Amino acid sequence: MKRSRFTEEQIIGILRESEAGAKTPDLCRRHGISTATFYNWKAKYGGMEVSEARRLRALEDENSKLKKLLAEAMLDVAVLKDLNSKKW
Repeated sequence: MKRSRFTEEQIIGILRESEAGAKTPDLCRRHGISTATFYNWKAKYGGMEVSEARRLRALEDENSKLKKLLAEAMLDVAVLKDLNSKKW
């Protein structure tokens, strides 16, 4: 997955500027992002503090590792069931 060129701190800073009263199109133009990106960030990080955003990133990373482990375990079980079902 492509990493953002903005850190969580920068994203939350941009959202704070919007909450302070800056107009969205001007804000997006100044930071070089699209309005769709801004609204995606707002949906994901809206109302968060920087520490909460870091925690969210850590949880997402942990979740992806656990999903990989689960997929590998399920594949191993499927292979073992396939081998066990064959008649020798």
